[in-house]
Amino acid sequence: MALREKGPYDEEDDLQVLIKKAEKFELKELQTIIANRENLLILERLLNNAYVIRRPKPNEYEQRKQLIRVFNDIAKELYGNSANFPVVEEFGSFSMDLFTSDSDLDLSVNFRSSSTVFPRDQQIKTLRKFSRKFYALQNGGHVRGVQPILHAKVPILKVIDAGTGVECDLSVENRDGISKSAIIRYITSIDERFPKLSFLMKAWAKAHDINSSKDRTLNSLSLILLVAFHLQTRDPPILPPFSAILKDGEDVASVKKSVKNFQNYGRRNTETLSELFVSLLIKLASVEKLWPKGLCASPYLGHWTSKTWTTKIANMSVEDFTDRTQNVARAVGKLEVEEIYDCIKLTIESLGFFMNGQLNELKLKETLFGIDKMHHTPIAPIAPIAPIPNIWKGNFETNQHVTSKHPILNPNGVMDLRAAPNWSTSPLPRVYYGATQHQAMTTGPKYLRAELPYEHQPVKRMRTAEVVPATRDWRPALGGPRWGQGGGGAPTGGWGGTHGAGSQGMQPAEDPRGRWFQPSPNGSSSKYGQSYR
Repeated sequence: MALREKGPYDEEDDLQVLIKKAEKFELKELQTIIANRENLLILERLLNNAYVIRRPKPNEYEQRKQLIRVFNDIAKELYGNSANFPVVEEFGSFSMDLFTSDSDLDLSVNFRSSSTVFPRDQQIKTLRKFSRKFYALQNGGHVRGVQPILHAKVPILKVIDAGTGVECDLSVENRDGISKSAIIRYITSIDERFPKLSFLMKAWAKAHDINSSKDRTLNSLSLILLVAFHLQTRDPPILPPFSAILKDGEDVASVKKSVKNFQNYGRRNTETLSELFVSLLIKLASVEKLWPKGLCASPYLGHWTSKTWTTKIANMSVEDFTDRTQNVARAVGKLEVEEIYDCIKLTIESLGFFMNGQLNELKLKETLFGIDKMHHTPIAPIAPIAPIPNIWKGNFETNQHVTSKHPILNPNGVMDLRAAPNWSTSPLPRVYYGATQHQAMTTGPKYLRAELPYEHQPVKRMRTAEVVPATRDWRPALGGPRWGQGGGGAPTGGWGGTHGAGSQGMQPAEDPRGRWFQPSPNGSSSKYGQSYR
């Protein structure tokens, strides 16, 4: 997607004017906040607890590592031990260490001697070859939900491991995704607030069902880059512009070396996770009307810029830091951006109610992240932040395994093709072996909108059924059917997308009459024109 030299916005909205407007609107919104210090501390505890609860367990790292080995075994079987047999490599949320137990595992089939440009017809041919093998495995009960999606911009093959329920998205020669994941993974080491806030924003977006490029909302890469951009634009900044990090090259070795020069870059900024979470939502809310004028968040530059694209002005613009001609938020639709902003405004309103003491901590947690239903794992009120296994160098730390007596599944519940002579036809029961069951069900945030006046209620998107047929929950103990597709939501094309969380009904939250914002002159109880009285 090439850039236009000039955008169709008014001449007065040139770059500097547009940037000043964005900064002015954000400052204006921030000045209206009435923050309660005690409640900020409670919010800090809530966010840290939400982070700890959703972090993957050690065996979940090993499950995915084992699945990667299985895919490579299949690649060797399909292509033999020739000099050019492919290697299957991970990228996306797993390689960035920003995944949850129900995140997809993004994989790429890479050929050693491939050219820079791998033809689309060859990608499709490769995926069809893998799909035939996985259809055979599906007949034997080892996998399920096998679905080639060959018409997408990035052709992929979807398959769900029957033992763990992990959905794998297989693409071909997605070296760009691998490179972006590597860069982001290294940058997360600069300041721990970056991975934490990214993780929480993904959880928030997923709970509100606005984290799916397939559904024309925000993909995970857009959310992560918006977080990075927010940290770059704090005063003092917490992260440097990506251009400074990439000045010596975008290869892994150069980035790894460069990142060392920026350790503790944001030490002068003492903002807490809760303050950054709130101010990020305020930043996004303040620029709602500026996206159509060409406003663009540029993590590469570390400040706002203006851009238009060849096809149209985007509904939201987040510049790709390795290819600045690309908008990673290009999938966001016109109706869907309104839904995204409904969620942002609702969250800000709820945070305001909480700061005024008119919304309790439990209701706020439900509004932000939904209700956690953990199988055999009670939610602790407060939990310390445990060390996270370091997966970046390809070596996992020692994990505690729960021994499984099943003859085919390995100790982590992942299918083990070498455990049975006739593994392609030997069925596996579709249960979770070898580890404590852990499943986060999300309920609530979207249903809070039932309290809005009818004309303000957003239209719920219908899941597209053309990719993966809707199924019943494969873990019946969790309580019946889910909204999701297949293994947990509508699939997404490209890297970094996650599935919309399944939703079940809940009681609407109480409707406190407090307000974070000062009353507007016209007496309306909302700065966004929605009456809750």
